[in-house]
Amino acid sequence: MKREITQSLGAWVLFTVDIQPACLGLYCGKTLLFKNGSTEIYGECGVCPRGQRTNAQKYCQPCTESPELYDWLYLGFMAMLPLVLHWFFIEWYSGKKSSSALFQHITALFECSMAAIITLLVSDPVGVLYIRSCRVLMLSDWYTMLYNPSPDYVTTVHCTHEAVYPLYTIVFIYYAFCLVLMMLLRPLLVKKIACGLGKSDRFKSIYAALYFFPILTVLQAVGGGLLYYAFPYIILVLSLVTLAVYMSASEIENCYDLLVRKKRLIVLFSHWLLHAYGIISISRVDKLEQDLPLLALVPTPALFYLFTAKFTEPSRILSEGANGH
Repeated sequence: MKREITQSLGAWVLFTVDIQPACLGLYCGKTLLFKNGSTEIYGECGVCPRGQRTNAQKYCQPCTESPELYDWLYLGFMAMLPLVLHWFFIEWYSGKKSSSALFQHITALFECSMAAIITLLVSDPVGVLYIRSCRVLMLSDWYTMLYNPSPDYVTTVHCTHEAVYPLYTIVFIYYAFCLVLMMLLRPLLVKKIACGLGKSDRFKSIYAALYFFPILTVLQAVGGGLLYYAFPYIILVLSLVTLAVYMSASEIENCYDLLVRKKRLIVLFSHWLLHAYGIISISRVDKLEQDLPLLALVPTPALFYLFTAKFTEPSRILSEGANGH
């Protein structure tokens, strides 16, 4: 009788251990408090420290992986956005006869390049052009604040942390350095070389940056996860649309019109680079021998435009629009 009771008690004890409440929430985990050889002591379930994320067993593990190619392409896309906007507004406000546009373009490229290098150097590990990251598994990894559990439907356990470390916050750091470098370098350059512009027009490209940097910051904060999955298609669509608009606005109807000015060739090759960037981002070059031939499609939109321009006559459409017909 005692033996049966002992066995039943032992089974009950084991059973109670098994039904201990698990770590709730999709992103809540237990932080390592002490480790001595094979002995590991973990704390209570809660938020993981920065640079860590939960594993399948609900333990917080450090981010030690290297970013994938797709992650680097995403960071490159987010780094290109302020540079492209800088170039657009510099060109927009400099005027056709301004000789300062080229120097401002080079300065903007220098600012963004230095900001990218400094951002990598200050990221973990500090001092090297290399970052450690956590693997992006699903869209919810970008929005952990939406998955804080409420065990009793009253008290919320806050487990919000950067599960995609550092892909989310590193963009904000980069934008901050871009803004600081622009404010340090660009006003001095514009004041010295932008003599062909009026006093009110000299700094308009800088003022424009003071508007689009907050917009880009909010875009990353709210839609970072969506941009991560959609940016290859955004690049392709926008590059196709802007190339068609530029070629029609410049009244390019044949190859001669394209080759007559170096600026037009620079714009064309820039769009081709964007096409290639988008194609590589979509294919992710998982199978090199199958994906590389897709780059042969890069010149296709420009060639299609040149072959069909004679049927649409962009110059006639533009002239009729200017006359109000």
